Amino acid sequence: MKLAAADETRPALANVPVPAVDAAPHEQDVPWRHRHLLDVDVLSAADLELVMRTADAMREVLDRPIAKVPALRGSNVTILFYEASTRTRVSFEVAAKNLSADVVNIAAATSSVTKGESLVDTIRTVEALGARMLVMRHSVSGAPYLAAEVFGGSVLNGGDGWHAHPTQALLDLYTMRQRLPGGSVEGRKVVILGDCLHSRVARSNLWSLTASGADVWLCGPSTLLRGFEAWAARGAASGRRFHVTSSVDDALRDADVVMALRIQRERMASGLLPSLREYAARFRLTRERLALARPDAIVMHPGPMNEGVEIAPDVAVSAQSSITDQVTNGVAIRMALLYLLAGVRDGG
Repeated sequence: MKLAAADETRPALANVPVPAVDAAPHEQDVPWRHRHLLDVDVLSAADLELVMRTADAMREVLDRPIAKVPALRGSNVTILFYEASTRTRVSFEVAAKNLSADVVNIAAATSSVTKGESLVDTIRTVEALGARMLVMRHSVSGAPYLAAEVFGGSVLNGGDGWHAHPTQALLDLYTMRQRLPGGSVEGRKVVILGDCLHSRVARSNLWSLTASGADVWLCGPSTLLRGFEAWAARGAASGRRFHVTSSVDDALRDADVVMALRIQRERMASGLLPSLREYAARFRLTRERLALARPDAIVMHPGPMNEGVEIAPDVAVSAQSSITDQVTNGVAIRMALLYLLAGVRDGG
């Protein structure tokens, strides 16, 4: 897949072909049919492969001296965040600008939301002002689904409550494929370590990783794994199984990937953790614990990190760490998704 350079003036989407999916004959050339991306649970293996291949093309763009193409020229992308964010919000903004979109950033704290404007009214307002693609983060689970019901364009979920963070899951999958020998997570042991209960990242990763054939293990204090045991017994879509344990040794042994999750201080106030010190003593990802994993295991973290709590500082910056790669790959994945959604919106 080749993308036109920024100084070329030919029509945007018509001249940027979607890469063919390298799959079984009946799955090849599967087009992107999703108008919105609210979670990854709706994505098939072919959809995931299409996103990965499109992100490959976007990485090629990012490696150019001028990382800009005209694919979304004339399109209005509105970024509406009801929660504070650095990585996700800036990543989406950079991704949209790299595709030559017109970008509008709205922070709820400085908008009419503070005067009592409802979510539906806000969505209708930004659409009336020209928004055709809406990137949204909200503290309430399900809010992007409501937005998708009333918005005439495409909605891309940038994280909602404890429910979902689809672009994080996709950039995590992309990073694993990039770093793991063979470029696949199939059969690989992937450990998600920490506060799974309140993690939208863990939930979305469960869908995408099990769909890709990974052997997924969730690990953390039992109070932060509530409900996941029943989910594991039932399985994800099509009965895809995963493991849940509070034993760090069992989880990390022979792991190919270890992803630490942020521990939030408010969890102690709710009685789920006795103290950050005790959590760190039992579950922090240290060099000693990482030694249980495979020698070439990669370390990940969705950020922001509490270094010294869920992950040791020397592990976070070690040669095995792919945390910086995750940030860079986040731009490529979000470029790919904006591009694919724009193609559906424009009938491409």
